[in-house]
Amino acid sequence: MVSVGERLSSARVQAFIGRDEELGRFAEALAGDPQAPFAFYLFGPGGIGKSTLLRHLADHARAAGRPLVELDGRFVSRDPAAFERAAGPFLDVAGTVLFVDSFEHCQWLESWLWHHFLPRAADDALVVLGGRLAPQPQWTADPAWAGLLHVTELEPFSEEQARSLLTTAQIRPELRERVLRFAGGNPLALSLAAAAGSTGWSREEVWAPSADVLRTLLTGLIGEVPSAAHRRALEVAAQAYATSEELLAAVLPEEDTHLLFAWLRDLPFMESTPRGLHPHDAARETLAADLRWRAPSAFVTIRQRLAEEYLRLLREAPEERVWTVTDELFYLFREGEIVARLRTWSREDEVHDRPLHPDDLDVMLRMAVETEGPASADLVRYWAQRQPQAFSVYRLVSTGRIVAFTARLALPAPADPLDLATDPVVAAAWAHTDATAPVSPGEHIGISRFSIYPERYQVPSRVIDLSSSRAQAESARARGRAYGFAVWRDADAWSARVKGSLADTGARPRVGEHTYGLFGVDWREVPVETWLRHFIAATDVPAPSGPSGFSRTAFDQAVREALPHWRDPAAFAVCALTRTRLAADFTDPVAELRALLRQSVDDLARDPRGVRAREALTAGYFSGAPTQEAAARRLGLPYGTYRRHLRQGLDLLCEALWQRELHGPR
Repeated sequence: MVSVGERLSSARVQAFIGRDEELGRFAEALAGDPQAPFAFYLFGPGGIGKSTLLRHLADHARAAGRPLVELDGRFVSRDPAAFERAAGPFLDVAGTVLFVDSFEHCQWLESWLWHHFLPRAADDALVVLGGRLAPQPQWTADPAWAGLLHVTELEPFSEEQARSLLTTAQIRPELRERVLRFAGGNPLALSLAAAAGSTGWSREEVWAPSADVLRTLLTGLIGEVPSAAHRRALEVAAQAYATSEELLAAVLPEEDTHLLFAWLRDLPFMESTPRGLHPHDAARETLAADLRWRAPSAFVTIRQRLAEEYLRLLREAPEERVWTVTDELFYLFREGEIVARLRTWSREDEVHDRPLHPDDLDVMLRMAVETEGPASADLVRYWAQRQPQAFSVYRLVSTGRIVAFTARLALPAPADPLDLATDPVVAAAWAHTDATAPVSPGEHIGISRFSIYPERYQVPSRVIDLSSSRAQAESARARGRAYGFAVWRDADAWSARVKGSLADTGARPRVGEHTYGLFGVDWREVPVETWLRHFIAATDVPAPSGPSGFSRTAFDQAVREALPHWRDPAAFAVCALTRTRLAADFTDPVAELRALLRQSVDDLARDPRGVRAREALTAGYFSGAPTQEAAARRLGLPYGTYRRHLRQGLDLLCEALWQRELHGPR
């Protein structure tokens, strides 16, 4: 019995065109020829056929009985240790072939790979890298690598190869010349034209720049989509970095997303990745631009729905997923004014962060002295002893060298007198809270206290990108965080950069020879999710609301709507109250939120003023009374008196739950 995988592999082999030299050299390597290369590096522009060739080589390696490790550079961790874990068999199992596609997305690994990883390969192992960028010239010029590394820049198909592809795709002979003039030898354009078949070519077409080619091809390929739901699914996939079926269901809850996801997956420009569907980069940009032009309101609506789902994940996702969510969120709004002003999107000098290790402290202190002076270094030592878990140490991926560190402190109320006496910046932060809106016991403040990167001191960088993402995620997930603060030495420059996102407190504390600007936000007035909505979309300054973005009016309305459905779990499950912060940490949101409502009503009786209110709420919503008149009769009260107690109970209940929404359980 032939497996589905074997049938797919056979179909790919039959449809594959060209690349004879690369196939020949790889076959020699698989056969164990001592003169064959050990490492293959394939590069070229988008749409040139790198991924197709890598899949074809992987099929050959699989057919030869070789163990395979296949990685996608778009989803490779910044930490070399994580890459090494994922590619472990390459180091341990003889004959393993390692494939890394989209290598340009993890190009920062290149030096580390050549220096530290590839030389430790298991016996008879091979590696194939495919990306858009040429390798660093020192590797091709290095005599040690000359006989081990085979570098190929993929070129467009020849006319003969292009004709062969169109013949295999059964494009009618009278249309082949037109397609060839239109697509030239670009493999992606030819493949999309072949996938579109013999329809949609009613007029003479000529070669045009690649974006125009792709737009025309995608229009012909997709044509009239089956339904409006399919169109919305395309809009999701065009904007989300990767689209899983779960994400699609969250953004389009009213649709049959299982069928929509299957349809998307079958589109020829969609690639399946570990995190979902990822359109070919060139196709994505073309599709997104076309959709934005044709249906701008729908485009914005889908983007907002995606943002809301990312914000939910930021608050509720498992810990290991959280650190990618903010990057996906900011990717969605990468053209926004504030995001573009504060985030670099650069992958030069790529870094990864790890928790503070005692051996890192001496390097950190030297960096602090170099950038901010001995007084600041003393404070780094102080906080490293008090809150070592607050520090992140950043290393270059290429060499492992420590280049930066940051510290994000969490300081509970009331303020520690020793902290106030030791650190003028922390003292200024507490002074600001006391003068504006004091922090209550059980609450705390967060402060991004240090950002030390000597080579790029306090200018936008990948270090600041990563530290900001972590600070925002921590703030979204923390319960009882009253304020967030950031500290910058060049207060004027950062005041302009953070305008519209953080307020300048006006405090200018002095440490040693330098003064620092203190910028902050009161998370009780403008909670993290609301702030992020403003930050990413550069909207008007957001109005105060709860941590889940609900205004007090909307929150009260959600409570009042949920109570009549308390006895019906299915109806309760779709109430707005389940989307508030109250339910964020619940394992079973419906059951636990229903229990919380019942307990909160019972708790009203702790105050003598709330005894009658508790009785009215219990009779009206929990006892099964069919009407409010029936609830009044059960209590032996006139209907008007019952209604007065009920209104008071609703007001008290909403206030108690709102405080829990803001501050968590006390």
